[in-house]
Amino acid sequence: MRSVALSPEFRAESLRRMAEDELDILVIGGGVVGTGSALDAATRGLRVGLVEARDFASGTSSRSSKLIHGGLRYLEMLDFRLVAEALKERGLLLQKLAPHLVHPVPFLYPLKGKGWERLYAGTGVMMYDVMARAAGKTGVPMHKHLTRRGAMKKVPSLKKDALVGALQYYDAQVDDARHTMFLARTAAAYGADVASRARVTELVREGERVTGAVIHDLESGEKITVRAKQVLNATGVWTDETQSLGGARGQFHVRASKGVHLVVPKDRIRAEVGMILRTEKSVLFVIPWGRHWIIGTTDTDWSLDKSHPAASEADIDYLLDHVNEVLETPLTREDVEGVYAGLRPLLQGESEATSKLSREHAVGHPAPGLVVVAGGKYTTYRVMAKDAVDEVVFGLADHFDRSVPASATEDVPLLGAEGYQALWNSRHVLARRHGLHEVWIEHLLKRYGSLVHELLALVDADPDLGQPLAGAQDYLRAEVVYAASHEGARHLDDVLTRRTRISVETFDRGTGVAEEAAELVAPVLGWSKEQTALEIDHYNKRVAAERESQTMPDDATADAARLGAADVVPLA
Repeated sequence: MRSVALSPEFRAESLRRMAEDELDILVIGGGVVGTGSALDAATRGLRVGLVEARDFASGTSSRSSKLIHGGLRYLEMLDFRLVAEALKERGLLLQKLAPHLVHPVPFLYPLKGKGWERLYAGTGVMMYDVMARAAGKTGVPMHKHLTRRGAMKKVPSLKKDALVGALQYYDAQVDDARHTMFLARTAAAYGADVASRARVTELVREGERVTGAVIHDLESGEKITVRAKQVLNATGVWTDETQSLGGARGQFHVRASKGVHLVVPKDRIRAEVGMILRTEKSVLFVIPWGRHWIIGTTDTDWSLDKSHPAASEADIDYLLDHVNEVLETPLTREDVEGVYAGLRPLLQGESEATSKLSREHAVGHPAPGLVVVAGGKYTTYRVMAKDAVDEVVFGLADHFDRSVPASATEDVPLLGAEGYQALWNSRHVLARRHGLHEVWIEHLLKRYGSLVHELLALVDADPDLGQPLAGAQDYLRAEVVYAASHEGARHLDDVLTRRTRISVETFDRGTGVAEEAAELVAPVLGWSKEQTALEIDHYNKRVAAERESQTMPDDATADAARLGAADVVPLA
């Protein structure tokens, strides 16, 4: 498979082609389901266009718990089908589809009661492992039981009275924003036209049939009309708003649930494994994340601004209070490096508690030419995409005199997956050949897979790009350049928040590296001095607004504070 760069030139050419030639399918939404659908359709031989109003994964798909998992709590809810489906997808991602992006991660489940709890929880985790193995190769070890002493060796930071023993089991984790971007890039490699910062403002109709969309190029200000035999709405928590563009009432509705996560340095919690803790509402994860821990999540209804959900002081205190119940040395607000909030798209249900709403997905055909997919969970994005494109294919039956092949994505690795293991085995050779420490090669392989050669070519051409960023030592300067030249980043916020995680992995939230990163990106994107200064100023104001929102007592005041910083590219 040829590698395609999501460069500024590719974006412009994609919009030009979409305006000129009728598509088989136009996918609206650049989250994991939208990009997954574009890949599914492209690999069936369909003519595909994908548009995203902001940046790829800028909504829910960059703000998850970063887990690829079956969902132990759904097993407790007796939702065996969802768990089995998710565990199969976990195995596929680990073993075949994205081994460079998805990696096993161990978790400790502390037991607080003797006898019955170990039997109950142990049976659940055993079922989890058995169901995973029934679905195929898992890529993770089996669970095991631990005594309190064994558990304390794994997590020395635990209070001694916080547990009587523990279970250790495995799931997997992913950088969700990078994975979503890789889906878009892989779809492009198979022929899809892909453009971010391209907002759908109207669905075009001929009678009752939806025949395309009007797209506003937010970078140039131009508007184009794209014709398509079928339009797929994969906009997550924006599903209701996108459905309304067609002038018809939707078949189902999506409710947004806010999930807040904290990022703290690795040395604040002494542990070899992650943890899963019960709360009165749901579960709380403490997740290993490089030189950091991710702690989350909350689960509360959200009806305010969907583009920038805000974490309040109450959200942060909730997470700190619950994790501190089991830690010998409590975490404080001063330990928090980063905070991020995302919205889960839950299918509207009768229950008032969002944690009780369905994580199942639904596909509908509310009007001729229009398909809607909503709900679901990150891990099962590929199944959602398959079901959505199946419905699209059903709608294409009147247009084709040939049959459209079935979904092939179960056997389509993402860019960077092919040859990953061989390169990992020879990482010492790459390090010696390119003059980088082996630790940096490992870092690059886990973020780019076999596309590492494209990064190393940049370093070979300009050794200065092989140096770490002065303000964010966990990333090389080459990664910032590559984000703009190959990964579709259009603005500084895209680079610091989604192509890297600098915005939540440093105490200054990336303000200290903003100028350095902007200067690296500017030549690639053709920024003037004025535009470069604007990008830096916008990023700093965004960070200031987020910090202020996190001192507010509730959702309403936090939302108002966050909206104090405007988008660098307004959606209107």
